[in-house]
Amino acid sequence: MDISEIGKFALLDRLNAGFEARQQTSLKTFDDAAVIAASNRPKQVCSVILLEGIHFNLVYMPLKHLGCKAVTHAVSKIAAMNALPRQILVSLGISSRFSVADVESFYEGIRAACLMYELELVENNLVASMTGMTISVTAVGEASEESLCYKSGAKVNDLVCISGNLGAAYMGLQVLERERRIFESSHTQPKLEGYDYVLQKQLHPQARLDILKIFEDNEIKPASMTAIVDGLASDMLHICKQSDVGARIYLEKIPISSETFAVCEEMNFDAVTAALNGGDDFELLFTVPVSLHEAIKGVPEFEIIGYTCDNSQGACLVTPEGNELKIKAQGWTSISG
Repeated sequence: MDISEIGKFALLDRLNAGFEARQQTSLKTFDDAAVIAASNRPKQVCSVILLEGIHFNLVYMPLKHLGCKAVTHAVSKIAAMNALPRQILVSLGISSRFSVADVESFYEGIRAACLMYELELVENNLVASMTGMTISVTAVGEASEESLCYKSGAKVNDLVCISGNLGAAYMGLQVLERERRIFESSHTQPKLEGYDYVLQKQLHPQARLDILKIFEDNEIKPASMTAIVDGLASDMLHICKQSDVGARIYLEKIPISSETFAVCEEMNFDAVTAALNGGDDFELLFTVPVSLHEAIKGVPEFEIIGYTCDNSQGACLVTPEGNELKIKAQGWTSISG
């Protein structure tokens, strides 16, 4: 069914009907603006924008997965504040090539993410686009003032830590792009068997809200924290700049899964480069005082990868031979790069 057959507002009614109220702070939803009750707990708000052809390619990205991933992206930024996401607001720009079924499939992913992260969709908007699909997701979080973490909180001699492993999402993207090029040149069906782990990390990642519970259970309060969206190098430098510190990151300590290593070897790609400059890992990068060393070491999900130092020493990657290489913020250019 073409969207023009039912119109924007009828389609919005169909989409909005699938979302249930979950938060007591949501006083009014799906009006000219959402109304969220104020409280003595600070609210955190962040927005992400994803553009077709830059951040995603619908040749291989299922619309349902895309909806879920868009929410994950926004939610990860709230988690990086040591806060829990509560509500989301979604705006979608679509061209005439998308059908009602396409849009509903995208919102199935949004709904799945709302269930996964216990979110409430409080505002929803559709606009026409001449250039494909544009996605905007705004997430609203909540945390006590004393539990909030900022990029600016790191101190000299903090431990630099990370959850999970890095580089898998980027290598999943490389597999998908390789198979897309082969299909377009020879119409050979994609061969995706054996790449389940890296493909899942690229197509269906999860925000690390579980880490916040681990912090609480182990009485760990990060001094600074950010979500790894643009790659370890760029996001480490964000903390360094805002905290006015330097850093030493040990190459051999960067967590990279065996599945990622295998794909890198097959594609003749350096795994450390994927971890440093890849993206969409959505893991948490954080620093803690050295006094929390034993608490961090006792958590299997965490890896200590280095330490902060005086700003005058800069941010460097330390090789197993002891050489220091300046960390550069190449960032992630997604499918356009």
